Amino acid sequence: MSRTPAARAAAALLFCLPLGLSGVGPAGAQEGGIPVGVVAAELRPISSAMEFVGRVEAPERVEIRARVKGMLEAVLFTEGETVKEGAPLYRIEKPLFQADVQQAEGDVERAKAALTLAKIQRERAEELLAKNAGTAVARDQAVANEEQSKGALLSAEAALNTTKINLGYTDIVSPITGRIGRSAVTKGHIVGPESGVLATVVSQNPMYVTFPVSQRDYLEAQKEEGKVDLSDVEVRIKFSDGSVYGEVGRINFVDVSVNRTTDTVILRADVPNASGKLVDGQLVRVELKTGTPEERVLIPQAALIADQAGVYVFVVENGKAVVRRVKTGGSQGPNVIVDEGVKAGEPVIIEGFEALKPGATVRATPATGLKG
Repeated sequence: MSRTPAARAAAALLFCLPLGLSGVGPAGAQEGGIPVGVVAAELRPISSAMEFVGRVEAPERVEIRARVKGMLEAVLFTEGETVKEGAPLYRIEKPLFQADVQQAEGDVERAKAALTLAKIQRERAEELLAKNAGTAVARDQAVANEEQSKGALLSAEAALNTTKINLGYTDIVSPITGRIGRSAVTKGHIVGPESGVLATVVSQNPMYVTFPVSQRDYLEAQKEEGKVDLSDVEVRIKFSDGSVYGEVGRINFVDVSVNRTTDTVILRADVPNASGKLVDGQLVRVELKTGTPEERVLIPQAALIADQAGVYVFVVENGKAVVRRVKTGGSQGPNVIVDEGVKAGEPVIIEGFEALKPGATVRATPATGLKG
């Protein structure tokens, strides 16, 4: 279809207009640029933090052992359950131990009777000596016999106490409150002191987390205030899957000596564990946060590019990609702290920079698929 002369004249005029006037302002000036995704550098309050590898430990851990020898009559707990202090765990057959108690009681009665007779003989010998009808030798022998009888009675009573204690050991109870592990024996086994560990009970709440800190890190943490105030240190726990434990712990112990092999000092934190999520022996990441939060600039780690000269990012300035050398100060999840090189609010390129060259014209849009 042929155009009218007026239409052809309008099209020619539009074609001859400058590019900046034929578009829609600054965005129109970037229509031919490289498409990139950007995110604004963000200013957030950040606490100083250090991360270490630690291990969860139960404050109380008891190995259950048999203290007397006998046949195991019953296992009185369910493996893995929580047991209270004093709860019965195992029962050893009692008849032999009850018989030992009865025999010891008989020995005590005989010793008492012997002491009574010795006392009477000593009194009679003293009366005879007072009447000049006896001898001093006879009196001395009677006194000695009485003392020997007293000693025999003490020995018999001690033996009786021992048999009663051994009878009590046939009931094996939990000395602490905690979770009990697997039983190494079942009903019918012959157990004794040589049988080893029958089961293990570990306390659950709170739990300890111990972790080694290098002397370098320990001294670095003391630079600002001269001394670390342990009451201000927050202890956060991260599991192997990256999830963060919901409770905050506090440091309650710093070892009194440095490991000469690793040049580290052991710290221990007290962490609430009402949920039972922390398990004795578990390997975790320990994050320490200290001091008052400071405003720091954060950008996504995805924006960082490294070369022989160091680390840099691309920032959009006046529609162009500009190189900024940056100095980082640690990570915060998917983000990184920037100490130098980028200011809060500046658009940092995190998508599409693979083909960029410094000074290239870009068409910036908010980044998609950003996780933070």
